[in-house]
Amino acid sequence: MEHRRIAKMTAAALVSLTLLGVCARFRDATVSFPREAAAEEEEASGGILTREDIVYREVPAPVPTSQDGTITAADWADAYPYIVASWGDNAQNSYVISYLEQDPYLVNLYEGYGFAKDYGSARGHEYCLEDVAATQRPHPKANCLTCKTPNFTKLVNDQGVGVYSMAFDEVLGVMEENVSCYTCHGNEAGNRGTLTVTHSYVRKALGDSVGDIAPAVMACGQCHIEYYFTPSDSETMMPYHDIAGMDPEAILAYYNDLGFADWTQESTGAKMLKAQHPELETFLQGKHAALLSCSDCHMPIETAEDGTVYHSHMLVSPLENETLLATCVQCHGQTDMTAMVRDIQDRVTAREREVGNALSGLKDALAAAVQAGDMSEAELDQVRQLYREAQWFFDYCYVENAEGAHNSELAFRCLDTAQSILEEALGLL
Repeated sequence: MEHRRIAKMTAAALVSLTLLGVCARFRDATVSFPREAAAEEEEASGGILTREDIVYREVPAPVPTSQDGTITAADWADAYPYIVASWGDNAQNSYVISYLEQDPYLVNLYEGYGFAKDYGSARGHEYCLEDVAATQRPHPKANCLTCKTPNFTKLVNDQGVGVYSMAFDEVLGVMEENVSCYTCHGNEAGNRGTLTVTHSYVRKALGDSVGDIAPAVMACGQCHIEYYFTPSDSETMMPYHDIAGMDPEAILAYYNDLGFADWTQESTGAKMLKAQHPELETFLQGKHAALLSCSDCHMPIETAEDGTVYHSHMLVSPLENETLLATCVQCHGQTDMTAMVRDIQDRVTAREREVGNALSGLKDALAAAVQAGDMSEAELDQVRQLYREAQWFFDYCYVENAEGAHNSELAFRCLDTAQSILEEALGLL
């Protein structure tokens, strides 16, 4: 359990690129601060630097060195040396564990799907292309590159949705950079605090509702979402049209109405769903969205040796950074936040294991019933639907990388719902 919790906490720090701030005026740029002035500002704020201590710059955009015209992190290094260096530091996070080894019941639940072959914890964004190329999960189409590189995003924007159906290997060969400045900032990369939605499917899915979400949220939340590939053209798409539709019940209804399934499980005949990584949805459905940005919890404001105050782009767990932990005090007072968060994550992890093993038992019972042939197809379909829904609610919690820290109420609700549904299904068997 301890390794699982650590890995998921590490992933939670990584996926906080998702949100980069609820506050629309969040701007990542650097300014040269006289060291004495920085110290005075820090002392005046109780020893904690805030966004107000950063004066944001505007510099001429460099000439892109990439073949497709995206301005890379290396291109911006002269203008924003500390930010680019801190972004590169995410490569230090290379630790990966296999969830399939740690939670063996997953192999049974994902039978017949790629995640039964390869499912590891997230690591630094510097490894996006390397990891998607090496995974044992089948990826015949280029849509698997959707959030791995800004070059794919630009390719879709330039050539349209037909890119999603292109051969994976063909497109991978022309990708140049992992997730980088362009992904969240476009080619402005922080000038005047510019954050943008570069993925076209976000506006297609949300329409005018995209304006209800702060640009600083959507800029990176466009990747860290629950998504599916459309049956018609394999386009990456979001299964809702507004914030209200982002809860797991509404998303399940969306998929049910669409008649969508990620795969049909051979032993049970059930048309199954595989949740992805609904960090955006989980965050926006929780209490923290009205109070904090993810940058508040995962991107500390730092002062360089020369006095430059900047927003670090190395994504870290707040439990590992005293500056970030101090943010929690504003609401939680003198609570031992490390102990509180670890308690939540340990309880969520234990409940996941309990529900996951019970769900695996339901899967085996359903497979046995199919093999026995004693139930009618109508009776089996009723159990199959319940199994599909119980699996969905379990998976929605399991794959959300905060392990309950972002929204513990939702995590436990999903697991309790999964337990209730699977017990109903077992009753029918």
